[in-house]
Amino acid sequence: MTFRNLDIRKVIMTAILLVIGFAFLLPFLWMVSTSLKPEADVFKYPIEWIPKQWQAVQNYSEVWMGQYPFYLFYWNSIKVTVLTTLCSLLFSCMAAYAFAKIDFKGREAAFLIVLATYMIPSQAILVPQFIIYRELRLFDTHTGLILLNSFSVLGTFLLRQFFLGINNEYIDAAKMDGAGHTRIFFTIGIPLVRPAIATYGILRFIWTWNDYQNPLIFLRSEHLFTLQLGIRKFADAYGEFYSLIMAGSVIAIVPLLLVFLIGQKQVIEGISLGGVKG
Repeated sequence: MTFRNLDIRKVIMTAILLVIGFAFLLPFLWMVSTSLKPEADVFKYPIEWIPKQWQAVQNYSEVWMGQYPFYLFYWNSIKVTVLTTLCSLLFSCMAAYAFAKIDFKGREAAFLIVLATYMIPSQAILVPQFIIYRELRLFDTHTGLILLNSFSVLGTFLLRQFFLGINNEYIDAAKMDGAGHTRIFFTIGIPLVRPAIATYGILRFIWTWNDYQNPLIFLRSEHLFTLQLGIRKFADAYGEFYSLIMAGSVIAIVPLLLVFLIGQKQVIEGISLGGVKG
């Protein structure tokens, strides 16, 4: 390709997007850089993006094994997030398949009722949820916290649209071979909507990992706290030490980056598949 064949508009647009992307990355880069410095170097001007004095081991050790044990908060968050994501994927997939491929009386009306519940803000039902959980002895337990986000209207709606895209001939052929809906769901439905499942799974993981409201309301025991509550307590105690706060924030972000990097291929496939269907 010669210089004359270059599309100037594309070059300019690419350059603009690179600048915008770098601008979005700057806060994260500053956070990582700050977490590696001594406290005295945090607000040096001009900014030392690569620290001259490294204090990474001390900072991360204090966060991980200090007064507030991040390893325990980390484990609690991993436990709650992974189990919530798996439960939500299972229940949303089953509901989506039923609304898309099982013909039963009142199916459309039931689906509209499910969608209507999405218009109710989560804050509006916190009090009745709190009372119900207290009566069922689910208050201040990880089980109760997992159940809160295991049923998702958005997940059901999203996955139903992909299940509708499955050709009914596959299902009819499986029925002729004697397969029931359970077998069809696991052997035909799930593999065909895998990109959509991966997309929703990543979203659910991120939403649950970052959830602050539900752990704040439904957890009281410190040994059950998730990472978000742990960071809040840590910030209250070490609010003046920005290097330690940034080290804790980096630790909290790492799982989200790993999940996205691992699942980005499936997310792109899901977006592309949705675009083709549209």
